[in-house]
Amino acid sequence: MSRARQPPLVTGISPNEGAPWTKVTIRGENLGTGHNDLIGLSICGHNCLLTAEWITASKIVCRVGPAKDDKGEIIVTTKSGGLGTSTVSFKLLKPERIGILDQSAVWVDELSYYDMRTDRNKGISPLSLRPANPLGIEIDKGKVPLKDLENMFPRMSGDFTSENFSATWYLMENHSSTSFEQLRVAVANLKKQASKKNEGSLAYVKGGLSTFFEAQDALAAIHQKLESDGTEKVGGSMTQRLENVLNRASETADTLFQEVLGRKDKADSTRNALNVLQRFKFLFNLPLNIERNIQKGDYDVVINDYEKAKSLFGNTEVPVFKKVYSEVETRIEALRKLLLDKLLETPSTLHDQKRYIRYLSDLHAPGDPAWKCIIAQHKWILQLMQNCKEDFIKEQKVSVAGVGLEMDRSSSLNRISLPAPVKRGGSFQTPKDDSWHYKSPQQVRFVEKLSDVVISQLPNFWKLWISYVNGSLFSETGEKSGQVEKLKKNARQRQNDFKGMIEEVTRRLVQLVRGALLPSSLTELQLRQYGGWDTKTPLSGAWLTQVIHTVRLSLEALSALEIPNDLLQVIQDLLQDLRVHCLLTTLQHTEEDVKRLAEKEDWVVDNEGITSLPAQFEQCMIQMLQSLKEPMECKPGEINILNLDVVQDKACEQCVSIIKVFIKCLEQLSTKTDGDIDTSHLSVDLASPDLFGSIQEDFSSKPEQRLLIILSNCQYLERHTFLNLAEHLEKNSFTTAEKIIRVSIEALRQLDEYLFETYVEKKSDPIVGSLEPGIYAGYFDWKDCLPPTGVRSYLKEALVSIISVHAEVFTVSKELVPRVLSKIIEAVAEEMSRLMQCVSSFSKNGALQARLEICALRDAIEPYLTSESRTSFKQAVEALPQLQSGTDKKWCVSSLPVHPAGAAAAGVEPVRGHPEYNATLQRCPFSMREFNQLWGPR
Repeated sequence: MSRARQPPLVTGISPNEGAPWTKVTIRGENLGTGHNDLIGLSICGHNCLLTAEWITASKIVCRVGPAKDDKGEIIVTTKSGGLGTSTVSFKLLKPERIGILDQSAVWVDELSYYDMRTDRNKGISPLSLRPANPLGIEIDKGKVPLKDLENMFPRMSGDFTSENFSATWYLMENHSSTSFEQLRVAVANLKKQASKKNEGSLAYVKGGLSTFFEAQDALAAIHQKLESDGTEKVGGSMTQRLENVLNRASETADTLFQEVLGRKDKADSTRNALNVLQRFKFLFNLPLNIERNIQKGDYDVVINDYEKAKSLFGNTEVPVFKKVYSEVETRIEALRKLLLDKLLETPSTLHDQKRYIRYLSDLHAPGDPAWKCIIAQHKWILQLMQNCKEDFIKEQKVSVAGVGLEMDRSSSLNRISLPAPVKRGGSFQTPKDDSWHYKSPQQVRFVEKLSDVVISQLPNFWKLWISYVNGSLFSETGEKSGQVEKLKKNARQRQNDFKGMIEEVTRRLVQLVRGALLPSSLTELQLRQYGGWDTKTPLSGAWLTQVIHTVRLSLEALSALEIPNDLLQVIQDLLQDLRVHCLLTTLQHTEEDVKRLAEKEDWVVDNEGITSLPAQFEQCMIQMLQSLKEPMECKPGEINILNLDVVQDKACEQCVSIIKVFIKCLEQLSTKTDGDIDTSHLSVDLASPDLFGSIQEDFSSKPEQRLLIILSNCQYLERHTFLNLAEHLEKNSFTTAEKIIRVSIEALRQLDEYLFETYVEKKSDPIVGSLEPGIYAGYFDWKDCLPPTGVRSYLKEALVSIISVHAEVFTVSKELVPRVLSKIIEAVAEEMSRLMQCVSSFSKNGALQARLEICALRDAIEPYLTSESRTSFKQAVEALPQLQSGTDKKWCVSSLPVHPAGAAAAGVEPVRGHPEYNATLQRCPFSMREFNQLWGPR
């Protein structure tokens, strides 16, 4: 049998893609002659004939059913044309799974969904009905063992429907090898899902608009059909009659099954209540869980649960939910108060403070908890500093008076002390003293403790403020939110207030230190608040150096926090005042040490005629300068205090005072009597080969000997010690070193001149005083005397006295011999000149005797003659009558017990062949040879 028509041909379909049950319009040729002619219609291999509606031979409307193929042809089969073909295809999209709580504009096939009523014992939450792949990307199961994940995330789960869901666990388990780009796609999918949920019902209405139109058309068609039947005019409308029948059936059924239905309703009610409890058990268990987690300290869990409950039930209108949620709010309010109390509790660590502030921020606590914490910490720091001071004041009051609150001032670092004897030129070494380990003075320990308090508290206080300003205090991830930005704005507005807090802390630190060490720098009102220390025993320079070191370390620690320099300037000013105070105190204590150097004089003279006293003084000054090295050193931000005019003048004045005190000690030593000196340890160094072997007496106990020793020390001080001190002072930045040494040398020279005149007076007066009585001993008369036979005894005694002075001076210092003997000989020559000029007349023998004695004396002491003494001898000779005869001149020469050169000096010729010459030499107790040996070469 031949066909009358051509096979169907599908040339178009609209839309050309869609999910199952999408309504499509098929267009083509030879699609049949009517509804009965259409015997087959398949799209993507699925039979759609049941939903097909034939319109015309070129148009058919149907719904796409679920098919296995994603893309396929549209095949139409008719009785008249047979199996058709298609030039187009349809793409079947995977249906979006609709949850039981999701809105839908089309009928949903519920067969594939889980029915809790048929398997209620498994306890699966409705939330588990969500898609198995929430990220929308390919799942890549990793190789991380489940046990490792459980150890890494205790009490957590990788199931995203679980209350203890861990996103990290889920990613490690399902996407451990996923690329970063895929993860970004997953983020986009999540955002898309979230935005889709927020579109509301309008989107679903738009998506199913055609369905609504079809329903409207169907209802209109039914209404039109009923009206055309006319049945409503006879016995009422068919729908009304149907409704009456159904109502009667319902009443009959209720009567029959009222008890059964009652029990069923009660069971359904109970079941619904249990379902509600199971479904919302998170909310119902939340108050108890909050209480338990607060007791365990798991505040993060509480906050997360609260945020979840707030987002789900914060605006609920269900009474039971509102009641439970109000209980949650009550517990949360108690938690806010607890966290605020913990935040303001002192002491606390910076980590705990940040944690509590972040908790309160997440709980939306009223006010500004961070600023409250900053205020509390500021008060706490100030209180700690004040308590530190009060504790040390109490300890000082109850301590036993005079017991080890300060190191012995004779210790090596506080009070300079040198072992006796100290030899000049020895290397300087700080003596070790166990007293260094002795208990520190209370002021020093107070400054150290106070600095510890500030350094331990202020850095965390500053870091808390920095975190407050940059917002990291409220969000660990730096997430920006309206609340965080608001808090950061509040912080910026409080910068001046915080600056005032830092200034108050540093000012309090400085004032407490000043009250303990520099009370004179405070007012009376400040002293009452920050003073109260026992300052009867001032601190030594060594302890002040330790205090300066402590304050410097504190300043360095605070500067490392990048605190602005203007806030730390008060500490810099304190350091400057402490350095000045240390300098002046050290100088004052050194002056006291120098005063006691006189007690250490042992009168042991070395080969150069000096004792250890100059070396002790020099070492004392060097120790003083070394102890000032650290305080005088200029750290970053500090100035050289010796550049300050006031400090420079005071330091110069104090240094001059120290040296003058030492000079005063020398003067006091020179005036001490024999009874004031312990002579048990005194001795003289007689090792010099230039001394007489017979002179072994102890001269140290004689006042004249002490004068000579001090004179020798004065010479050494001027020529060596003071020059060394000038060099050390310049090295230690004492710009007035030249002035100090100049003034000191002037004072030393005054003492030297005074001591020299005193010694010369003591030695010359007996010699000068013995000349006149010796000359006129035995009623000697220049007018009536015997012919001269040689020099008389008084002159020999004078020479012996001069020789004894020479020996005494030479024993101490060779350098003093010319100076001392020249002065004594000037006095002797002056006295001889006076005595000769006082004689009214001389006999011939008297003139010869006088000339002989004057020339003999002058020749004997010729090496020590000065212009003044030569003038005096010349005046004495000129006062004598001139020799007339040559015999007298020869006799005068032959009678000289001196070297022939002495005669030439007297203006006469030496005559060695005179018979009296050798006899005269034999009568003299000293030959010229012996005299030369005694006095040395001319």
